[in-house]
Amino acid sequence: METHAVVLEGPKGLSVQAVPLVPAAATDVVAEIRTSGISTGTEKLLWSGEMPFFPGMGYPLVPGYEAMGEIVETPPGSLLRSGDQVFVPGATCFGEVKGLFGAAARRVAVPAERLIPLEPGTGPDGALLALAATARHALAANPQGLPDLIVGHGVLGRLLARLTILMAGAPPTVWETQPLRREGSFDYPVIDPEDDPRRDYGYIYDASGDAGLLDALIGRLAKGGEIVLAGFYAQPIQFAFPPAFMREARLRIAAEWARDDMDAIVALLGTGMLRLDDLITHTAPAADAVQAYQTAFTDPACLKMILDWEGFA
Repeated sequence: METHAVVLEGPKGLSVQAVPLVPAAATDVVAEIRTSGISTGTEKLLWSGEMPFFPGMGYPLVPGYEAMGEIVETPPGSLLRSGDQVFVPGATCFGEVKGLFGAAARRVAVPAERLIPLEPGTGPDGALLALAATARHALAANPQGLPDLIVGHGVLGRLLARLTILMAGAPPTVWETQPLRREGSFDYPVIDPEDDPRRDYGYIYDASGDAGLLDALIGRLAKGGEIVLAGFYAQPIQFAFPPAFMREARLRIAAEWARDDMDAIVALLGTGMLRLDDLITHTAPAADAVQAYQTAFTDPACLKMILDWEGFA
């Protein structure tokens, strides 16, 4: 059996091609992907060749950990049913083609327990659940330490800001250097860091993925303040010790989401308290993935690029 998938043969060597589809195991669900998102964090590093060593790393690989689709086959005894809509966080069902993270494909076979059931009629924004759960994971680790400054107004930064407000925090300040990403009406201020005089932030959450910002962020902390690294960083994290020492600065790293984070996000979406659809700015047929990835990684107007897989059999 075969399926179509986005394949990275090497840095910037991307195409959509037929790949082997390993037969489903006894506990696997087979799903047809409707839409998948392009990550401007980890996937950009895979595409550029800057990704540091990571378990499962290597080429050729199928990227993607943001996908939603419809179940077409279920194992005996499963509570899932054919026709159910699900969020798919990734797959490793492509034979010798690695799955890191493996959701950018038309058809996948995935262990049933990894799938997240979605409400019938969920739109393309269902593919953004992983980012929302990742933002929630960063915040929930210390609910008393919600950010008063967020660095970066991409999708992750916006989700951190929205969830901070929902968690009864005061509206945070958000830094953004790209003028396009400061445009619009928000429930929190979005400013150029050059226009911010504050040097007393208690909790700074960095969603930029820029390892070179740490010294500047330490200089903005109050004594005893904390910096949370919520992005993914290709370069080594380093900082000058004396300023951090004088502030008794703390550093925390937020990893990927856990199931309770995902459950909390699904509940918020169900109540209408959290919105994701307005974060999708671009959509392209999966057949046009080469150009779509270029746009996602180089156009500051592109917050989230969604690939539509409906055109593939």
